[in-house]
Amino acid sequence: MQETRQNKIARLLQKELSVIFQEQTRSLHGVMVSVTRVKISPDLSVCTAYLSIFPSEKADELIQNITKNEKQIRYELGTRVRYQLRIIPELRFFIDDSLDYIERIDELLKK
Repeated sequence: MQETRQNKIARLLQKELSVIFQEQTRSLHGVMVSVTRVKISPDLSVCTAYLSIFPSEKADELIQNITKNEKQIRYELGTRVRYQLRIIPELRFFIDDSLDYIERIDELLKK
């Protein structure tokens, strides 16, 4: 029962966070941020979001910017899901480098 609720909330937060990042990165030409996975704690107080950033050279700079503006992102998320959630979870962001890892494996296999 609890896991079903966690999955529903994680999907909701992933959708809303992706819309927020899409709107914010629209002004940065040539940069794309996508939310690949969201995990939520059992008590629904902590949301861990994994971000895939293209191009990957700008990933460290963007993740620092996102972490610095975490409160503003949480506020924006709160305005979007205020009728679905009573408490807006604390946000944590990490880089999802699985696509870079897959690309590296493909390069090694081609050699």
